[in-house]
Amino acid sequence: MAVEHFKVVKFPVVTEKSNDGLAKNKYVFCVNRNSNKIEIRKAIETIYNVKVTNVNIVSVPRKKKNYKFRIEGYRPGYKKAIVTLKEGDTIAIT
Repeated sequence: MAVEHFKVVKFPVVTEKSNDGLAKNKYVFCVNRNSNKIEIRKAIETIYNVKVTNVNIVSVPRKKKNYKFRIEGYRPGYKKAIVTLKEGDTIAIT
């Protein structure tokens, strides 16, 4: 069952914008495209041993990318989850 949780949550997203949310106890994770809020909540609670109060999901669309010699391509889209934890719980993300 623990293997399934690691398939749902891929990795934490560490950017300036996501670091601003740490003061409000919000963490951002890249998740599987087929996962829903309930699966994400269970995965975060079992992997990090914390209590999740709220989960928001954002589907980031693919973006156009220009390469050398006028070759065009696309960066793949992904799905990210913004997870709010119970007051007092923290996750050590480095």
